[in-house]
Amino acid sequence: MAQHSFLQNLLQGQAVEWKTLGEVAVIGTGNSNRQDESENGDYPFYVRSKNVLRSDSYQFDETAIVIPGEGGVGDIFHYVEGKYALHQRAYRICIHDGDINTKFLYHVMRNSFKQYILSKSVGATATSIRKPMLEKFLIPIPPLSVQAKIVQILDTFTELTEQLTAELGMRQKQYQYYRNKLLTFDFEAVQSLATASDSERQRMALVWKTLGEVGELIRGNGLTKKDLTDDGVPAIHYGQIYTRYGLSTEKTLSFVSTELAKRLRKVDTGDVVITNTSENLADVGKSLVYLGKEQAVTGGHATIFKPNKQIILGKYFAYFTQTDNFATQKRKYAKGTKVIDVSTNDMAKLKIPIPPLSEQARIVTILDTFDTLVNSISNGLPKEIQLRQRQYEYYRNVLLGF
Repeated sequence: MAQHSFLQNLLQGQAVEWKTLGEVAVIGTGNSNRQDESENGDYPFYVRSKNVLRSDSYQFDETAIVIPGEGGVGDIFHYVEGKYALHQRAYRICIHDGDINTKFLYHVMRNSFKQYILSKSVGATATSIRKPMLEKFLIPIPPLSVQAKIVQILDTFTELTEQLTAELGMRQKQYQYYRNKLLTFDFEAVQSLATASDSERQRMALVWKTLGEVGELIRGNGLTKKDLTDDGVPAIHYGQIYTRYGLSTEKTLSFVSTELAKRLRKVDTGDVVITNTSENLADVGKSLVYLGKEQAVTGGHATIFKPNKQIILGKYFAYFTQTDNFATQKRKYAKGTKVIDVSTNDMAKLKIPIPPLSEQARIVTILDTFDTLVNSISNGLPKEIQLRQRQYEYYRNVLLGF
């Protein structure tokens, strides 16, 4: 009732007309292909994805809404003003009715177009749309003054989300910079080692050791996806490390039977599970610090690193695996083309800088702060963005519930 009243207060008794999209807009596709992309082109080039490319030429100069004709149907919407190029399998919707605000239509389509398309499709997803489907989409048309007010409210939420997303991108770059800087131990970072204080020299003192010198590495065995269950003994599958886990975890996402666990390699609290295998080099060497109280297990395509806790902190090592230095080292040992693997024996040869444990702990604390800010869905920027997006969707439903 409160939602309905909010909308009625905006309308103040004014009528809402309904028309099909075909009645109020010119709908068509572009004529460009991917090969028309120019990295430094002067004009935006809209294709069938969220990413906007560039082009040296343009086809349209207008205010319009662009959506893909296939792939991302109902999920991708671009609001366009000015000159742009358009892919041959993307649609432009250009309003010719003076009673409709294009930005208002943009919000309407984000709110209900996907549901409309799904109702016309077979199955749970819509893989493509055709022009007649677009033309029959019904849209509410309140007075222009009401449309403008709705746009103003919804744009406020959209802009806030965009600002937070931009800040997240900046913080991610900052995080990457400081992670590399802190784990490079460039003595130039100190004004001069010769003039540094005794405490500073001690803090910066380090040696490089191979991974095999600072802990034990054990290759996992067995464990396929079909072995995973919803309860039992905690289990870490290598594929989940680069798809679902962060840097560390206290609880596993999956489990295995007690009988199978007896045959698998054991992961203790403080151990680091490292991926050996992936279809791309970036995901090889991804690390997960296990902090659970109950012993876990892991399988093939993963190595368990049991750090010598008198020399190295597991989390310090896990952060090091995210640096450019580590990426350069693992590239030398990578084997395979379609499936890339770095063996446990070769991982033992990778070198890591070992400062005093107190310095490792200091670095971990700093990087933990950044990690929470850019990755945490509980109290970091991703959580804030998620909340603002939900807020936008709530008010969009309220304001467009004609």
